[in-house]
Order: sequence, then structure tokens, then C-alpha cells
Amino acid sequence: MTAVQSVKNIALTFRAAVKAVVTVVESNRTGRAVLAGMRETARSIGRVLHQLWLEVTGFVFLAMAAIGAMAGVREYAKYQSGHANGPGRLVLAICFTISFAWFGLSSFWRVRRKAKS
Repeated sequence: MTAVQSVKNIALTFRAAVKAVVTVVESNRTGRAVLAGMRETARSIGRVLHQLWLEVTGFVFLAMAAIGAMAGVREYAKYQSGHANGPGRLVLAICFTISFAWFGLSSFWRVRRKAKS
């Protein structure tokens, strides 16, 4: 028996056991109420975790955009003083800053849109 077959057999056995337990629990009124409460709690926690994920990623993107803005200011100073070979690094820093600021802001907009609905 290969490892893949063993994993499949374990998964099938686990699924059958869970289905049997759920069937027994759902057979009475209290069991159905407990399962409904657990499902709603899990759904609520999932929503909160998704909102937290969007906020954290939005903050990270905005922090990276701030770092890109600082690099853009530094490259602009080099470009103005004539120490840069060309405007390529300045343009790259500007594009980086704009795109990461967009990603960060859109992440916070998604949070607000999901909170309203």
C-alpha cells in the first residue's frame, strides 16, 4: 500500500466518523441547536478574521508605499543634483509607490464595503 492510498483511506475513515457523529448529534433537538450555534460562531469568527486579514494586508501595503515614497524623494534629490544616470529609478519608485498605495487603500475599502453589507 502506498503512502497516497494510506492518506486517502485515513481521510475516508475520518469523513465517515465525522458523518456518523453529526448524524447522531443531529438526531435530537439539543444537538441540532448546538451544531447551529457552532456553525454560526464559526461563520462570525471567519468574517472577523477575514476583516482582520484585509486590514493587516492594507497596512502592510501602505507601509511599503511609504517606504517607496521615501525612496522616491531620495531618487528625486539625486536626479535634481545630477548624480543619477537617468530618471529610471525615480519613475520606478513613483510607480511602486502608486501601485502599493492603491493596493493598501483598496484593501481598506473592501473592509468598509463588507462592514456595510
